[in-house]
Amino acid sequence: MRRSWRRFFLAAMLLACTIVRASADDGAVIDRWYSALLVADRSELSDLLADDVRMKLDDIGVVQTKQDFIASIDEWQGAVAGAAIRHRIEKSENGQITVLACYDFPSNDTLMRETFTVAGGRITASTQTAVAPDCSAY
Repeated sequence: MRRSWRRFFLAAMLLACTIVRASADDGAVIDRWYSALLVADRSELSDLLADDVRMKLDDIGVVQTKQDFIASIDEWQGAVAGAAIRHRIEKSENGQITVLACYDFPSNDTLMRETFTVAGGRITASTQTAVAPDCSAY
């Protein structure tokens, strides 16, 4: 009986360590995402996105593929020049990460809630929704 309890405890600890490591890895993916987004790093962004990713922009009713998103980087690069992006993870559970992000552009700012699905170190889905027209609630 005692040996069974030890095996169970060891298995539970290994599982907990795996979950914590996966959660930390997911947070690292999100940090890399915002760093690459700020400088419009097409290569890094492409590496972070799964080939079949779907990126939903709720406010404008658009769903982008990886190819659509990467094609829009030139336009984004102009928009993000001189900007800052602050983000914090609100929730991370089972590969679903919810982030509050302040996009602080030179002429305005906006507060967004973004939800990512991460698997295997890549973003497989993303949904972006405006929270407020400024970042005062950040």
